[in-house]
Amino acid sequence: MTMTQLFKRWWQGNPAFRAHFWRVFRFGIVGVLCTALHYGVYCLCLLVVNANVSYTVGYVVGLLCNYVLTTYFTFQSKATRGNVVGFVASHAVNYLMEMGLLNLFLWWGLSKLLAPIVVMAVAVPTNFLLLNVVYKKRG
Repeated sequence: MTMTQLFKRWWQGNPAFRAHFWRVFRFGIVGVLCTALHYGVYCLCLLVVNANVSYTVGYVVGLLCNYVLTTYFTFQSKATRGNVVGFVASHAVNYLMEMGLLNLFLWWGLSKLLAPIVVMAVAVPTNFLLLNVVYKKRG
């Protein structure tokens, strides 16, 4: 039996793993889209306001897009009061962490264009773990 056949047999015999794999994959797609939107809005806002305001505006725009895509595409769920509250709560925690990291990285001397990228590299996996809890308990 070839490695491909072994993998195919294993893949077909593990539906829970497959479901989790595809959920993580969909999360990655949503994350890339919403992160790019957030960063783009941040960069545009930097032209007229400071980094904290720019990051906040980008965060809110990304949050709105992220909720819709995360609910319907990533977790293939419905919008409910419970997942709205859980989503906003997890993002409130995430936002506070991101703002703290942004200001720390700026204070350390990272440029205004690089600091948010480093922040997002830390925040995205953390947010996935928080949202997994929200949608498993409430979805």
